[in-house]
Amino acid sequence: MQISDCRLQIADSVDRLLLKGVLDQLYADFNYPDSTADPIQIVRRYERPDDQEVVAFCAASLAFGRVASVLQSIERLLSMMGGDPAAYVRRFDPRRDGHAFADLVHRWTRGPDLVALLWLIRQMVDRSESIEGFFLEGYNPSAPDIEDALDSFSRRALALDTKAAYGRVPPRPGVGYFFPRPSAGSACKRLNLFLRWMVRHDALDLGVWSRVSPAKLVVPLDTHVIRVGRCLRLTRYTSPGWAMARDITASLRRLDPDDPVKYDYSLCHLGMMNACGFNRAQADSQCLLRGVCRPRARRRRPSRRPSARR
Repeated sequence: MQISDCRLQIADSVDRLLLKGVLDQLYADFNYPDSTADPIQIVRRYERPDDQEVVAFCAASLAFGRVASVLQSIERLLSMMGGDPAAYVRRFDPRRDGHAFADLVHRWTRGPDLVALLWLIRQMVDRSESIEGFFLEGYNPSAPDIEDALDSFSRRALALDTKAAYGRVPPRPGVGYFFPRPSAGSACKRLNLFLRWMVRHDALDLGVWSRVSPAKLVVPLDTHVIRVGRCLRLTRYTSPGWAMARDITASLRRLDPDDPVKYDYSLCHLGMMNACGFNRAQADSQCLLRGVCRPRARRRRPSRRPSARR
C-alpha cells in the first residue's frame, strides 16, 4: 500500500469516528418519548402488541404532509376504531362499516382508500395472524436488507381483495399509495418508518416484532433526512428514491452495523428544527452538527444597484 493511500484511509477512519461520536450524542439527546411531536407518540399510548402493530401501520400510512395535519388525521381514524383497534380490524366489514369513513380525508387520500387499507390489514391478519406474519412470508434473513421483503409485502398486499371496499375498483386505487415498492424506485418512506417502529427497541421505538433484524432496516427517507444526509455527505445521490435511501443507510451502517436506522429520528427532527443550513445562506450557524457537516452555503449574488457614477 502506498503512503498516500494509507493516509487517506487513516483520515477516513478519523472522520468516521468523529461523525459517529457526534451522531451518537444526537441520538441520545432525542431518545426519549416526548422529545418532539411525532406520530409514534400516538402509537405508544397502546399497550397490547397487536394494537400497537395495527395503530403503527395506520399511523405510518398517513405520515405524509405537515405534522399537525398528520397527527389530526391519525386521531380521527383511530377515534372511529375505538379503544381496541386490533379487535376492530379483526371484525371489520367494509360493507357494514365503510360508510363511517366517507368524510375522512387526508390530503389526496379519501375515505374509501382508508376503508380499503383496513380491509387489507384484516385480510393479512386473517391469513397470517399478524402484519408481521404476513411480512415474514417474503422475508429472507440472509438478504442484505429488506428490499426484496418490501417488494413482496406490497405486491402480495395489493393482490388481496379490494372490491369489497371500493365496489367497483378504480384503475389506480388510492390504497396503492400505501404499498409502494423499491423495484419501482420508491424510497418506501412510510413502510420503512413502520418497520423502524416495529423492529427497533429503545426509548422511542417499540420493538414489537422479534423476527426481523434491525441491521436489515433501511432509513425512512424524507425531505429532512435528505437535506441532513447530503450535508453530512452520507449519499452521493441528489434525487430521492430507493437508491438514495439505501446509500444513506449504507453510510450509517458503517457507524453502527447492527442498528444503522437508530439515527433516523434525530436526523429527521434536526432537519424539522430548520437548523440544517445545507445550500442555505445560514450555513452551519445554527446546526448541532457544526464541524462535521458541509452545508455548502449559497453565495449571495451581488446586488445590481445603479452606480453612483454616470
